[in-house]
Amino acid sequence: MAAIKAVTLEVPDTAAAAAFYEALGVSSLVKVRSAEGPSTGFRGYTLSVVVAQPNIVDAFVAAAVAAGATTIKPVTKSFWGYGGVVQAPDGAIWKVASSSKKDTARASMEFEDLVLLLGVADVKASKQFYADHGLAVEKSYGSKYVQFASSPGAVTLGLYKRAALAKDAGVPAEGSGSHRITVSSDAGSFTDADGFVWDSSGLNGA
Repeated sequence: MAAIKAVTLEVPDTAAAAAFYEALGVSSLVKVRSAEGPSTGFRGYTLSVVVAQPNIVDAFVAAAVAAGATTIKPVTKSFWGYGGVVQAPDGAIWKVASSSKKDTARASMEFEDLVLLLGVADVKASKQFYADHGLAVEKSYGSKYVQFASSPGAVTLGLYKRAALAKDAGVPAEGSGSHRITVSSDAGSFTDADGFVWDSSGLNGA
């Protein structure tokens, strides 16, 4: 089964971005490099930190804001759990969420999963594309949402319609130019139908 080893974000200030993701505790899975090519509006993806309980959501969001993030959606309870959305100084959109609505232990800066959600034009077609590249489908809800299986310590991939993903993030769906993200995976090196770049180079020994 193919796995995502890390994502690389193109950022205007690599030192500042590296410090931000270090403060957020996700630097083992999120790398940075200098931005290339223009990018405006929604970049077509979000990153989600999934944690065990609400007070950990609060801890992650507080750490992100203290490190320079801006709040898009304040943390709140909903029918699915508890979470909020912030935008990193480099422009990447992050959701921090828990399916639990109750705290059962002290807060920590530990996360259970890091999820890359891609906004695509055709969920079913993208599902088949990625299945053909070795990713195993774990959950599938027709043309609305797909989640692929992930191994421990790897990034989980999910697919949404682009407009639905933007709505979930709380931003307009319009955007153009570079996605400013590269996916490092043993699935191979390619560019999908929505322009997302995957790269298998440099994974030996990962």
